[in-house]
Amino acid sequence: MSFIPLVRMIIEENNYPIVTEESLDEWAAAHDVVMLFFGGDGERLDETADVAVVVPMLDRHFGGRFKSAVVARESERQLQVRYRFNAFPTLVFLKNGGYLGAISRMQDWGDYVAMVEEILKGEPGDAPAFKLPHGCGTDESTDATAH
Repeated sequence: MSFIPLVRMIIEENNYPIVTEESLDEWAAAHDVVMLFFGGDGERLDETADVAVVVPMLDRHFGGRFKSAVVARESERQLQVRYRFNAFPTLVFLKNGGYLGAISRMQDWGDYVAMVEEILKGEPGDAPAFKLPHGCGTDESTDATAH
């Protein structure tokens, strides 16, 4: 799987590294705080291009408070499981290699700034549990085996 042309251009113009499941930990350990861009299938998801444009804008706005990288398409699903987010595109933030938070899908600029500020104030912890869509629970009222 490859990146859409706009994502390739942003990678080249900003000299963003492309990290894989195998290289991520070593790369993240070399930086205090990182932001990872998980673009997803840009051919199918219109928001991929929108969020890709926001990545360098966030870099400039936050003036070096984190280093950014793009996650290789072939590693996205494995790392999605690791960081437990439900939608693409997503920005994942790590501090000293530990999970800080994530922002999924396209947001308003002011919301991005506020959410990133809040995330950067945090301390590393576990990624949140996956959230199932409403109606997909396993309580007795939705459990097919319950009688």
